[in-house]
Amino acid sequence: MGMSKGLLYAQVNRLPDSVRMKWWEEARFGMFIHWGVYAQFGGVYKGHEQARGGAEWIMNRSKIPVDEYQAMAKQFNPTQYNADEWVRMAKDAGMKYLIITAKHHDGFALFETKASKWNMVDATPYGKDVLKPLAEACRKYGLKLGFYYSQAQDWNNPGGSAARKLMREGWPNPDSTRIDDYTLAHHGHWDPKQETASFSDYIKNVSVPQVKELLSNYGDIAVLWWDTPTNMTDEAANMLQEQLALQPNIITNDRLKRPNFPGDTKTPEQKIPDWSELEGKHWETCMTMNGTWGYRTSDHKWKSAETLIRNLVDIASKGGNYLLNVGPKPDGSFPQESIERLAVIGKWMKANSEAVYTTKSSPLQPFEWGRCTMKEDGKRTYLYVSVFDWPKNGLVELPIENKVLKASLLANNQVLKVKSNSNGIQIGVPEQAIDPVATVIKIEVAGKFKREKGPGAKNMKTGALDE
Repeated sequence: MGMSKGLLYAQVNRLPDSVRMKWWEEARFGMFIHWGVYAQFGGVYKGHEQARGGAEWIMNRSKIPVDEYQAMAKQFNPTQYNADEWVRMAKDAGMKYLIITAKHHDGFALFETKASKWNMVDATPYGKDVLKPLAEACRKYGLKLGFYYSQAQDWNNPGGSAARKLMREGWPNPDSTRIDDYTLAHHGHWDPKQETASFSDYIKNVSVPQVKELLSNYGDIAVLWWDTPTNMTDEAANMLQEQLALQPNIITNDRLKRPNFPGDTKTPEQKIPDWSELEGKHWETCMTMNGTWGYRTSDHKWKSAETLIRNLVDIASKGGNYLLNVGPKPDGSFPQESIERLAVIGKWMKANSEAVYTTKSSPLQPFEWGRCTMKEDGKRTYLYVSVFDWPKNGLVELPIENKVLKASLLANNQVLKVKSNSNGIQIGVPEQAIDPVATVIKIEVAGKFKREKGPGAKNMKTGALDE
């Protein structure tokens, strides 16, 4: 496909990739926030637990009629919402940026918008734009702010698309067969109100104006996180892409429309790629702390802080970013389990963030017992080896041929003894790990470090788009 006028226009005045992407490459760690009217349902409809998928999908999976879903907004009154506290928790956890669902697939806008009454200001008793204070708090604490925006799917604003899901993924509705037949005949829609406008009307009257508002009313916006390209057209994608001219430094992902609008970043979802799968590309793994993006009362499958810290190290060792999700409660507070995990991650990052920020992917293939990140500084290279399983024999062995200038424990600067042998080096370590989750050894070597050859890149599916 040739460059269309819209695509060219959207790239006018944008900084070169190397400049635009610099902060993002250095950040390595961000917070995702999924929040909206679906939090009020908490994954339950008509007394039934939603059978499949994240709680933010409850309207579609349970086929809740438009009027009924919109009535729930009258109960959505997050009086405990404190943007300053949210951003402070993200900063204290060591996160460098924050991305919030300005509008998810239910079409509900967390911000004041002239394009639809279905928004936080007009449809809820709370009556205030929640993105404004969030933007202020991000400026105060020095975090970059990004917006997730559902550009194509919208189950409340007429004309928005809907990915078709079967009734059994919601609740055991006795009318399931008829509803499944209806959604098949109506491109995934289940309520006639969803089809009182065309998709192009929706793009023109809701999607484009809202993106314009998001990129105009909140100061610097660092990321626009599109999701999902259900029924997207090139024409619609171009109209949206043109709005990016409002924020020349903005970074976008690969979910606007595939394959003609690749954006800047790849988006593996709920999975960490293999060592060489996305080598040389910008990528970010987004992941939940439990099993759902939006708040769900019954989901207690919390990953341990240990798992989350090791995920962060694993992702950084492969040159990616970790976008870790919190699903706030309907009252606007973070779940206690999220708060606790963020605090533990923050404690680890306080001592070890040098092994994460501004690092490049490991030149060494992953070890079974840990991971490695790297920084290059002229004629020296720094390797940061995060040890998950502390060696019982007191030796960490690495296939390093370069001359080692120094090895030390990152958390307390204790210098370690290094011996060379035919397989590389052996580092003598204390009997006990400083941190049983991940103790970092910083190794300074002379010269550039040659990258090991991997088994070759494999094609990777970018995670589920419609989960």
